[in-house]
Amino acid sequence: MSGTHAIRRPGSAEPAGGGPFDLLLVPPNPRTGWRVLPARVVAMCVVELQKLRHDRTELYTRAVQPALWLLIFGETFTRIKAIPTGGIPYIDFLAPGIIAQSAMFIAIFYGIMIIWERDAGILTKLLVTPTPRSALISGKAFASGVKALIQAAVVIVIATVLGVAMTWNPLKLLGVAVAVVLGSAFFSCLSITIAGIVLTRDRLMGIGQAITMPLFFASNALYPVAIMPGWLRAISLVNPLTYQVDALRGLLLGTPSHLLLDYGVLAFAAVLGITAASSLLGRLAR
Repeated sequence: MSGTHAIRRPGSAEPAGGGPFDLLLVPPNPRTGWRVLPARVVAMCVVELQKLRHDRTELYTRAVQPALWLLIFGETFTRIKAIPTGGIPYIDFLAPGIIAQSAMFIAIFYGIMIIWERDAGILTKLLVTPTPRSALISGKAFASGVKALIQAAVVIVIATVLGVAMTWNPLKLLGVAVAVVLGSAFFSCLSITIAGIVLTRDRLMGIGQAITMPLFFASNALYPVAIMPGWLRAISLVNPLTYQVDALRGLLLGTPSHLLLDYGVLAFAAVLGITAASSLLGRLAR
């Protein structure tokens, strides 16, 4: 009869208000406020790392170059004692620099991946989601940092086998991880920024190859800043890789370092890189 309420039968499967079936009918409350950005950064980072499950070749091939640096360059210059290193063997001095170098080499070509995602139509789909562009970039940046941590662990194992005396203090190793992630975040964002300017893989490959070795040689990875000529020392002071190596060397070897300055510069560089890459992401997707 119209105008009368339907009576729920005792045996009906219709849930009563406040019952356990409410979880099936009412979606969970979405994250709001300050929790949105971190959750989406973590989600994008996990998505990037899932790619390693399908292809781990990159991790294996990337380990060859740092091994050669330590085995050939490090062992040779340790014997000839051509570079003053403050009383520590040259191979010990070199190991933190190779960790930073291998992390940079992984991150500096990260823009190629985002160009591939644009060509495949993935980037356009990501940009129409509610996820902020800064979260997309941050997720990719910190995913490159996690990949660099795996590379750093490989270098540390190789250096230990070669007799390099490094610390195993958990707090210092945590500091090493933070320095590696921050440095990788900056260089991956630098690569994405360049990708947003040049727009093609070929141009990005050319520019990436043109700047990686100058960044490496214009740092303290191979030799102390004190023995550099004045013009090279000036460049090294604005090179984030210098501060990353200084932090790694101080933590792993116990040499004099400026950790507060090092972490401050790396954090500022990472934020600056994320900001620049986020601003050019829309141009890359056009």
